[in-house]
Amino acid sequence: MGSDILEQQLTKAWDRPGLPLAHRIRDPQNASVAGRPCPCLILLHGVGSNEGDLAGIAARLDPRLVVMSLRGPLTVGPDRFAWFNFQFTASGPVINADQAEQSRQMLVEFIENLPAAYDIDPERIWIGGFSQGGILSASVALTRPDKVAGFAILSGRILPEISPLSAAPEQLRTLQAFASHGLQDNILPVDHARNSRRLLTEKQVALQYREYAAGHELNDAMEHDFAQWLAQQLDASEMESIRP
Repeated sequence: MGSDILEQQLTKAWDRPGLPLAHRIRDPQNASVAGRPCPCLILLHGVGSNEGDLAGIAARLDPRLVVMSLRGPLTVGPDRFAWFNFQFTASGPVINADQAEQSRQMLVEFIENLPAAYDIDPERIWIGGFSQGGILSASVALTRPDKVAGFAILSGRILPEISPLSAAPEQLRTLQAFASHGLQDNILPVDHARNSRRLLTEKQVALQYREYAAGHELNDAMEHDFAQWLAQQLDASEMESIRP
């Protein structure tokens, strides 16, 4: 089913000037309204996967959105990619911080060049991802809240390495966030998500947080709740645009 959805929903677009990452696109069902550029969601896959992995989510997201599924820059196997390398240790995961930072910068560059490459509204860009993709989504949003309206961490965490790069608290208050995690996650235990909740609450980031009876996965309930949150963000952005 996943590959069928991928062929129906996402098309290849590798060679756009200024966009440093390979990606696939789901076009919106409706063209931009009254000349206004389209809202956009950027999706990031987890380690060892690829840009087609989140096709199931793309198929169920709000039809007003342009959905872009990006490929990580590091090859870890045949048709398998990542945003950074890491190792699990007794004290927790240890990442290649240089690779994570390079990926974060590439994502910022990608977002900066979206309006010129596609008909995208720079004020209505959201970013989200699963596992390592959620980690990078948080890294982008917390360091460059001027580039995204909100972000989603789906079974991921917030890297402590980005703390020195985080934006000022008054800038972070403009962000909207969604975080979901499985209670039986044995890859990234739920304590990582609870730490993210604590950190975002301290930073006064508006957060919708959900826990599920699940492992390290994206199940129907998680995808549904994420899609509902994102639709609410779109509705709010449209209401904001028509206020006098």
